[in-house]
This record gives sequence, C-alpha cells and structure tokens, in this order.
Amino acid sequence: MTDRDPFAEGERAARKNLPAEANPYQDGSDEHALWAAGHEKVASSTEARESEGD
Repeated sequence: MTDRDPFAEGERAARKNLPAEANPYQDGSDEHALWAAGHEKVASSTEARESEGD
C-alpha cells in the first residue's frame, strides 16, 4: 500500500509552477480529481495574491 496523497501532490505541483496538464493520474479517476483540486487550491490562491499586488 502506498501513502500517496494526490491532493497534496497537486498542491506541491502548483507551488512548483507545474501546469494543471501535468496531472499524472488517469483522467476521470478519483486520484485525478483530487490532484486537480489540490492544484487549483494553490493556483487560485497564488493568482489572488498576485492580483492584489497589481
């Protein structure tokens, strides 16, 4: 059994500025959705901080 956390992996990917298309999980899988949600959480908060500085 692995201890992979797709949500946390997606968050880390967004922090590394990897695009959402870098999602390593099969499209339509629960893991894909979790990874995407983690990525979106970080990406959207980063975008919000950047727009506040404009």
